[in-house]
Amino acid sequence: MSAMECKELCSLAGKSAVVTGGAMGIGFGIVKRFVEAGASVLLADVDGKAAEAAAARLSGRIVPLAVDVGSDTAADTIVARCVESFGGLDILVNNAGIFPTVPLLQMPPELFDRVLRINLRGLVLLSKAAGLQMVKQGRGGKIINIGSIDSLRPSTVGLAAYDTSKGGVLMFTRSLALEMAPHAVQVNAILPGGITTEGTAHPLEGMTESQTKEMLEAFTRKIPLGHMGVPDDIAKVALFLASPMSDYMTGAHVVVDGGALLV
Repeated sequence: MSAMECKELCSLAGKSAVVTGGAMGIGFGIVKRFVEAGASVLLADVDGKAAEAAAARLSGRIVPLAVDVGSDTAADTIVARCVESFGGLDILVNNAGIFPTVPLLQMPPELFDRVLRINLRGLVLLSKAAGLQMVKQGRGGKIINIGSIDSLRPSTVGLAAYDTSKGGVLMFTRSLALEMAPHAVQVNAILPGGITTEGTAHPLEGMTESQTKEMLEAFTRKIPLGHMGVPDDIAKVALFLASPMSDYMTGAHVVVDGGALLV
């Protein structure tokens, strides 16, 4: 097998991708890089108007879809729309997630259930639906799960539900990678640290504006590189995992945190 040139290694030309939570933040950054690399992208987001606006900001084959990944019908809807729009599904990025900040002793059961439903259950069911489509196509595929450094270590009090969901994402990534390897479907995870997005610019759910600012400033002071990351820091790694550059990787996780886990 001849070696690919650099431009081929980075190319997603002819590939069809799904990115959940793609209207803003990390998700939008990933959509942007995938489109630049030549992929056709189904941009799925719970906010339909935001999805349409995000798609309009980019040039390329982008189809916006309003969908709640936590719903029972979301997985089949997303996969069917991607196949209908582009003829198949080659890449799935499970990015959608929420991170309300409430200490466990004050947490209503409904909040815990909501976090797990969106962050973990929805991710699992969509991965199953995408995996079935990839096996049916018979040409392999790539599934990329967005976890967190909290998949490995809790970062702050109040994220018990979020941390539980992201710990599950990491173990699910490994388990699915083992199951899908015979089908040439690679399953990997990205574990972001602190990333500045539209979401972090406003008070986090369960916190006041001053509490949010104080928490983010304290977190930033602990980062060895001295600053928060930006969505493109994650998007470039997602491009690597979606492209031929990562063809011998599966069941792996890539930490992108400015060194936060070092301290």
